[in-house]
Amino acid sequence: MIYNIVIVLIFIVCVLLILIVLVQNSKGGGLTSSFASSGQIMGVRRTADFLEKATWYLAGALLVFSVLASMTIPRETIDPNKSKIEDQVNTMPGPKNDVPSMPAAGAAQPVKK
Repeated sequence: MIYNIVIVLIFIVCVLLILIVLVQNSKGGGLTSSFASSGQIMGVRRTADFLEKATWYLAGALLVFSVLASMTIPRETIDPNKSKIEDQVNTMPGPKNDVPSMPAAGAAQPVKK
C-alpha cells in the first residue's frame, strides 16, 4: 500500500520536474524572457531563482522518494530462504532424457538392404 503511494508521488514529481526544466532556457531565456515588462509582480531574476530552486527541490524529492520506494518494495516469498524466482526455476520441468543411446564402439550394425 505504501509502495503504491510512493510510486504515484514519484510519478507526480517527475512530471513536475519535466515541466519546470522545459520552461527554463539554458541561455537565460525561457519563461523569464516573457516577463520582460516592468509592471509584473516577480522580476525576471526572481522568476529564474524560483525555477532554479524548484528544480533543486523536485530533484531532491525525487531522490528521497526513490530511496523510500526501494525500502518499501513488497518482498513476499514462499519460503523465507528462497525467492520466488528461485522457486520457479526449481519447479520448472527440465529437459526430457529422450536421447537415443549410441551403440558400443565395437558392436556391428546390421546393414539394411
